[in-house]
Amino acid sequence: MVKYIVMAIMDLFNVQRQSSIYATCLMAYLLGIIHGITPDEHTWPITFSYSIGSYSAKRGFIIGLAFSLAFTLQRAIASELAYFSLIKFLTIPSVEYIVYAIVGIAMALGGIYVFRFNDIFHIHLGRIDRLHHKEVCEGLECQPHKTSVKMALLHGFIAGWGFGAFAFILYAVLSPSMPDAWTGWIPGFLFGLGTTTVQMFAGASFGWLSRSLKMPQETTQKIANLTAGRTLFYGGLLFIIAGITGLIDPGLMSFNIKTSINVHNLHNLGLGFFLVIFIVLFIGLFTLVRETVRYHYTLDNNK
Repeated sequence: MVKYIVMAIMDLFNVQRQSSIYATCLMAYLLGIIHGITPDEHTWPITFSYSIGSYSAKRGFIIGLAFSLAFTLQRAIASELAYFSLIKFLTIPSVEYIVYAIVGIAMALGGIYVFRFNDIFHIHLGRIDRLHHKEVCEGLECQPHKTSVKMALLHGFIAGWGFGAFAFILYAVLSPSMPDAWTGWIPGFLFGLGTTTVQMFAGASFGWLSRSLKMPQETTQKIANLTAGRTLFYGGLLFIIAGITGLIDPGLMSFNIKTSINVHNLHNLGLGFFLVIFIVLFIGLFTLVRETVRYHYTLDNNK
């Protein structure tokens, strides 16, 4: 067993067909862990959004688990299809951009659900109350829904159809190497479990982060939901724009920056990497920090 572990770890970047079913299964699981850790556009923005809005380490853990298990189901299905060479349609560039657009629509609808339309499309039909308008746009009067486990399940299954370096290895190398059709699904399943191992704890961490802002519970919950809603909605818009742009001009979205890091998702920094960075850092964490600072600033001025 130690031999298989050493072999798998050494070959995680340049994966070859394995001589043993056990080595193949271990390789799939370890690749899933790396996929869960590295900045992937189909996992981190969604896990962050749903978990930060959960306002609880426990609920964040459950949401991260739900999202990843749905992702695992998709990968198991696709892995079985790959065994029969029925997954080649995913390698068509336009399919990836279609998935981007669908994921973006799901994220944007999730953001609208969290906000109950209040913080995104705020329209006055009568006399404009400037103070009321300002408070609503800042989320101060927003009465949002909590992020939903059912939404995370649906989103996890949709996002799983994205195709990148890890999916290529899984579908082109690991799944076809299984001995028969009865085991063709196993690499995808174990890959998903590897991703789940990371994402459920990431979800718990994001849920804990939103709960540990050291503010009144009502204020903390509003800021957590505001962060989740904005990340989902505006992140979804970015996905939609990227998907439509890629369908119109694939070359425009196919840029990448090579690094010396021999880890997939970090070796070639492309559209997916920058979507993760912009959505999680510049939309999500920026909103969380900005609203927290705003609260303490207002509190200090009112003393």
